[in-house]
Amino acid sequence: MSTAIDQAVQARLIATTPGSREIPASLRYDHADPFAVRVTFPPAASLDGAEVVWTFGRDLLEDGLRAPSGTGDVRIWPCGPEAVVVEFHTAEGMAMVQFGTQDLRDFLVRSYGVVARGGEGLHLDVDADLAALLREA
Repeated sequence: MSTAIDQAVQARLIATTPGSREIPASLRYDHADPFAVRVTFPPAASLDGAEVVWTFGRDLLEDGLRAPSGTGDVRIWPCGPEAVVVEFHTAEGMAMVQFGTQDLRDFLVRSYGVVARGGEGLHLDVDADLAALLREA
């Protein structure tokens, strides 16, 4: 069984100027970080020409498919039956990106094949994580 999944998706960057545009993105889930999902945008999608990676809770993604969710740097909500908006906040500003609902649902289903919903805690290696933390201190 694979311990990580990657899924390429098309997203729409929502902007007023120069206007909304399609951008590629990649979704990633890894059992080594069982509570998190990652969204990666290529350098061409950012203002400074650098790849952008956002990490947030898998449960936030699941909740955001059904209802507005999130209060921090990442907020997610359904936008009609076929789209989901993800809003990313930084000190420099905010970006809104729209994804296909089915793409996100498919990704979540695949992630549950790696680590079942509710089973995330079974995949944590607390002793190794604590040892690594103490080595860095």
